[in-house]
Amino acid sequence: MRNRNRREPTPGTGKIAWPPVCPPVHTHDSAAFPSVMSDSHLSDPARELPLAFVDLETTGGSAAEHRITEIGVVEIGPLGVSTWTSLVNPGQPIPPFIQQLTGITDAMVRDAPPFAALASTLFERLDGKLFVAHNASFDRGFLHAEFERVGLVFNPDFLCTVRLSRALFPREARHGLDALIARHGLVPAARHRALADADLLWQFWRQLHDLVPLERLREQIARTTRHFRLAGDLTEAQLDTAPAGCGAYALFGEDGAPLYVGRSVRVRQRLRALLTGERRSSKEMRLAQQVRRVEWRETGNELGAMLAEAQWIARLRPAFNRRPAADDARADACAAPWPFDGAVVFDAQGEHGERRLFHVIDRWRYLGTAESLDAAARLAAADAAGPFEPSTYRLLQTHLARGLQLISLGAFAPAE
Repeated sequence: MRNRNRREPTPGTGKIAWPPVCPPVHTHDSAAFPSVMSDSHLSDPARELPLAFVDLETTGGSAAEHRITEIGVVEIGPLGVSTWTSLVNPGQPIPPFIQQLTGITDAMVRDAPPFAALASTLFERLDGKLFVAHNASFDRGFLHAEFERVGLVFNPDFLCTVRLSRALFPREARHGLDALIARHGLVPAARHRALADADLLWQFWRQLHDLVPLERLREQIARTTRHFRLAGDLTEAQLDTAPAGCGAYALFGEDGAPLYVGRSVRVRQRLRALLTGERRSSKEMRLAQQVRRVEWRETGNELGAMLAEAQWIARLRPAFNRRPAADDARADACAAPWPFDGAVVFDAQGEHGERRLFHVIDRWRYLGTAESLDAAARLAAADAAGPFEPSTYRLLQTHLARGLQLISLGAFAPAE
């Protein structure tokens, strides 16, 4: 399991259980873990996807700085149960306290394969399976970083057994692996060795089918699973370029069909929650399954996001947005003169240190953003007359009444 700074006794003995030395790579058959393989829950009624119970040992707690020393996988699928494990040469020393905790020494991993040599085999084993681990963000984070170093994108849906235990047994105070061993009578082959700890998770999973009504188990698994497969061709690296602060975003499906337009004061966080989050409504989950492409606009403040969102909705008419009601302001606005001499802008800069932006409006139409007043003037000069935008009129009227400060672009002739 993950490395901790203290040794944990084997339940009932008060002694430290030091695991035996494992050779570099094993692919086990049913005889390797007889208590596991005799189980009857091979066609799992709680999940349709194949499962991979995973545990890692590492040189420390940071996926950016530390490396994997051992991997253990218990796979459950239509053909039954199989196990796989390997020591890994981390390319860096193993700290003494971790050597003492796990029993994995520098000498043991010296001749083990580096992760790059195992990557394709391991990726094939895990791809398409629900990734199940204890404190799953830890294991998933290390594997994501290691796969990324060899050019593979690893974004599995994952289920954390700590969170699942908390959801199913809320009255229990502790949900660590040692607590599960004691509470559910799990039988450890060893502790703090990757395959042995992955096997404990498989034992826990089997126990749940006998302890929890099936419908409740299914419900909590669905609630606890984090869906980390990003939409379409969108990658995590691309999502990292989304604005940290205010902006609007548009989601598109097959053949570029517009699905949904929204806005947020934290666009990147909102998109992550919508596309991969575990606490989504049924509507959001249906939407996320259809997404193939995402666009966004950085706006610097909320008014800019509201203008961009409203304009996108009016133009795209996305399927998951409510249709805007008939705008009573249209008739009044058509009679209202534009009260400025040409285009105007308002200044916006977000609290997250985003670049300064000028939002350009002319004759109740939102033209977009520019990074300087000169660029704003060029944007206004290049604009062809377009249709009146009721939403822009309504939003500007409201914010002008609240004291919105506008800058006239009349004095900023576009630079030649």
